[in-house]
Amino acid sequence: MPTRVCFVFLCLALSLTACVFILLFHRNLGKSGLRVSCLGLGTWVTFGSQISDEMAENLMTIAYENGVNLFDTAEVYASGRSDRQQLKRSSFVITTKIYWGGQAETERGLSRKHIIEGLRGSLSRLQLDYVDIVFANRNDVNSPMEEIVRAMTFVINQGMAMYWGTSRWSAMEIMEAYSVARQFNLIPPVCEQAEYHYFQRDKVEVQLPELYHKIGVGAMTWSPLACGLITGKYSDGVPECSRAAMKGYQWLKERVNSEEGRRQLAKIKELHLLADRLACTAAQLAIAWCLRSEGVSSVLLGVSNTDQLLENLGILSQMTPQTVAEIDALLGNKPHSKKDTLYHV
Repeated sequence: MPTRVCFVFLCLALSLTACVFILLFHRNLGKSGLRVSCLGLGTWVTFGSQISDEMAENLMTIAYENGVNLFDTAEVYASGRSDRQQLKRSSFVITTKIYWGGQAETERGLSRKHIIEGLRGSLSRLQLDYVDIVFANRNDVNSPMEEIVRAMTFVINQGMAMYWGTSRWSAMEIMEAYSVARQFNLIPPVCEQAEYHYFQRDKVEVQLPELYHKIGVGAMTWSPLACGLITGKYSDGVPECSRAAMKGYQWLKERVNSEEGRRQLAKIKELHLLADRLACTAAQLAIAWCLRSEGVSSVLLGVSNTDQLLENLGILSQMTPQTVAEIDALLGNKPHSKKDTLYHV
């Protein structure tokens, strides 16, 4: 499959005259110079067990045709299959994540050994010389922060990555990494990957903007549809073909059936009515809402078919203050700025 995928992207790179673009805009990744499409393709669904390899290729092709230049992979997704795709390098931003590698104690975490060996393994599966961004996929309490930052600086200096970032780190952990980098003249992280949707707001709307302004760390967000909850497909229960019905997703089924889940589904019905008034889908409204947030460089999409991808790419051109205010009133969970949690540099 890697050869076929490489051929597909080579053809697209050489001639795109037949493509119909949905004009996606690009943003700097945090305050770095790297330009990324406002929407990226995440591989936790796209190359997972839910779809065929042929469908995955089709989704990548459509995403590329419509202006997506960001493809997010990890050493753990689909047991390594997700990061086997060979892509034409100059026109893409390829990421990978390091933490969960293998079963052995030394094959997971953020020790210098695993960061270097895990990234080399990802590069081998990707058939690439480097990735653009390597993410530390959660913090490792067993590894000293200085060791983590030094290892990330090493892989960048060795040409194995261009930048490094964090995923699911707290603001304090990110600040610690930045402080270590500044103290020892090392390379700090440029981006945090965080969950962000209507029902998960505090970190992206309160904590990360502080880091963006103080140290330039941007946000790359995931799960804009709350694992499909926002689409409304769980309004009448859990469909057999849905993710919540799959093995390993019992937590999602329990979330849908919980009391909090039922309250969220009631609000989602109202959001669907708002989307109808705006002549868009609930998914398009949710993604545009995520992109309006300060400091968000890109929103990662997880899709399993071409209809979903094209729908998600067709986002609203802008989110008006009136619409934002209406959504905030409906949700009733707008976080307040916490002046007592500022992180001083």
